Amino acid sequence: MIQRIQSLYLLLAAGAGVGVLCSNLWKATLSAAEQPIFVSATNNYLMYVLYIIIILIAFASIFLYKKRQLQFRLTVIDILLTLGGIAYQYYLVSKEANALVSSGKTIQSASYLPASFLPIVMVVLLFLAAKGIRKDEKLIKSLDRLR
Repeated sequence: MIQRIQSLYLLLAAGAGVGVLCSNLWKATLSAAEQPIFVSATNNYLMYVLYIIIILIAFASIFLYKKRQLQFRLTVIDILLTLGGIAYQYYLVSKEANALVSSGKTIQSASYLPASFLPIVMVVLLFLAAKGIRKDEKLIKSLDRLR
């Protein structure tokens, strides 16, 4: 199970998802006297649930190594959910920035934190896992043909 490279990719993707949940994604500094404002996955219920689902699917897919077609489908669904999570994450950040500006506050500096790029890493890892699962499936089919 873990000796397969796609299982390692799935485990790393789940770990990256945990990193997204535990870290701040965006930081805005308004003025020297005020506290900085952060956006994280735990601030928004929908984003929190979405990343929990992504992590659970990636982790559960590791143990479906005997059912490669189901494992492949779940990995593709996980890729799509992660892409949706990326879009929703950037929507939340722009919504927060617009809310700050419309309330009359001036943003001195704003930046995405390193954890905001982990979903992109997750998509790459999930894609590599799907590629490895597909490769295993082709290998098994070719061996069945030879019998």
